Amino acid sequence: METMYQRSRIQEESLYYETLKHTGEYPIIGVNTFLSSKGSPTILRRRSFEQRKRKGSTDRNCREPEKQPTPEESKKALHDLQQAAIKNENMFAVLMEATKYCSLGQLTQAMFEVGGQYRRNM
Repeated sequence: METMYQRSRIQEESLYYETLKHTGEYPIIGVNTFLSSKGSPTILRRRSFEQRKRKGSTDRNCREPEKQPTPEESKKALHDLQQAAIKNENMFAVLMEATKYCSLGQLTQAMFEVGGQYRRNM
């Protein structure tokens, strides 16, 4: 107990297990693999940071100019979302509408302004 052997051993095994899952050497159906229609498992690979960054810029560039949200639409959608949170209403429909005009960062910031940010007690 004094040497914390059990804890370090558990941490080592956990890291090893997560590494195997991430590389695909330890397939788990539904987590890092899925069954194709023929029944054989297909490994899912995580994208690198560069790939995710490239994909985000591609999504922004693919929007048609006439369909770009205006600042007024974004502000109204964020205001509606905040009001739904303050009034303790069901926010799902309002949130889905706000995603048409606002980024994830804007939505998150609006919710932090209303409800604060969760901080775990230490």
